[in-house]
Formats: sequence, structure tokens, C-alpha cells
Amino acid sequence: MSFFKKTLASFGIGAARVDSVLHQEFLYPGENVKVTVHVYGGKTAQTVDNINMRLCCRYIDEVARSHHDNQNQPGSPKKRVAKTYELETWTLPYAFTIEPGETRDFEVELAVPWNTPVTLGDSKVWLETGLDIALAADPTDKDLLTVRPDPLLDGIFSTLEHEGLRIRQVECEAAKGFAMPFVQEFEFVPTTGPYHGRWRELEIVAYRDESELKLWFEIDRNRDGIGGMLSSLIGLGQLKRELTLPSSMTAEEAGKKVLDYLDQTS
Repeated sequence: MSFFKKTLASFGIGAARVDSVLHQEFLYPGENVKVTVHVYGGKTAQTVDNINMRLCCRYIDEVARSHHDNQNQPGSPKKRVAKTYELETWTLPYAFTIEPGETRDFEVELAVPWNTPVTLGDSKVWLETGLDIALAADPTDKDLLTVRPDPLLDGIFSTLEHEGLRIRQVECEAAKGFAMPFVQEFEFVPTTGPYHGRWRELEIVAYRDESELKLWFEIDRNRDGIGGMLSSLIGLGQLKRELTLPSSMTAEEAGKKVLDYLDQTS
């Protein structure tokens, strides 16, 4: 092998490549997804110390505008910052050598955690796969993914839509007291139906585990907007509307239960 080829490979020219292929079009929280990782050899043999895979998402946090500010002090200026959270990771437990022109395939099964954000609005989920190659520009493959709601949440959304409520904004916001450092907020506006003219907007936070789905609701009637992030209101215990649904419910039952609850409490 020539020194020239080795030098080019170390800068990522003619080096190994990686590509990840999902076996399904959509992801669902609480299920597993199968991924095939293809590693393609370059123009020179290279030792791959590791393959690392990260299932990631984006969420928004409010932080102090400068390190001199106290973030917890009331009234202190804050700014919204996008952060990345690793939902799930996988690594290959051994090193290997990829020869010129060779292809190596690896079958991986990743758990998609409960509360993986549904990819609506500004919510984004992606898969990053990288090769760890010493003294080289590590090849990386990044794929944006589509995450659909689980059946219970899908049933609730379908019921709300049938009643004339449309999703206007979806965002993952930082929150304390949960397994992940954020919760996902869904903002609905009534465009037709029984809530049109009664509500300005409805905001919902959903948090799911294997046995149940917890929901928090905030209704704005006064066109003033809901003050602060809904996630922070949960942390302060200031949300009065909270509903827990067992996972044994059907999607139709969950949708009806939410409607009945909102009618009773609004």
C-alpha cells in the first residue's frame, strides 16, 4: 500500500463509507426497529475500531443569556436553545478491517423508547451512524426519521380532529421529573365544531410508559396565550387538568375519554 493512498484515506478521500438502511418506513414508540448497516471499503484497507449508532432527537431549553445570570432567579433574562438528546445507542463490540472494495453488513435492532417524539411540527428525530477509524475523518451517515404516534395517542388526535381541532404547533420542551429531560407539547386550535368560539387554543402534554398514558391539558379562552412553557407549569404543579389512561384501552375509548374529560373540566 502506498503512503499516498494512506494519507488520502486519513483525510476521508477514497476512505470507507457507511450507510444505514431501516427495514420500515415509520417508527413507533415502544417498538423495535431493525437496521442494516452497510460498510463499504475505500481504496485502501482500513481498521474500523467501532461502529456507533445514535437515535437522537431535538428539544428546546430555556437558559440564562450569559454565565453571569442566575437561571433560577425570577425575571432573569433567558434564551431558547436547541439541544440534542440521545434516545438510544448501539455500538459494535469488536474492531474489524475493511478491505478495498469490500462490503460488510451488520444487522442491528434498536429499541424505540416510549416518549420518542412524534415527528410533527418542529420535532425532529434522526439516526446517526459513524465509523471510528484512527487518524481519519470518521465517516458518518445521518438520516431523518418519521415517528408516528402510538395507537392510544393516535386515537386521541383523530377524535380531536373530528371535533374541529387542528394541530398548530408541536415542540419538545425541557422538563424536570421525567425519565427524559423533555416532554412533547401539542398545541391545537379549534377551527370548526363545538369548541370554536369557546377556546382560543388547547395544549396537551403526553407522557407514556408501558402501562399507561398520562395527559396534561391547558385551555386558553382569553386570547392572552398560555404563559410560559407548559412543561415548566407541570414541574411547578400548576396544571389542574391531568388524566391517566391505561394502555389496555382501545384508541376509540381513549379519544372518547379525553373528550368527556375536557367537557367536564372546561
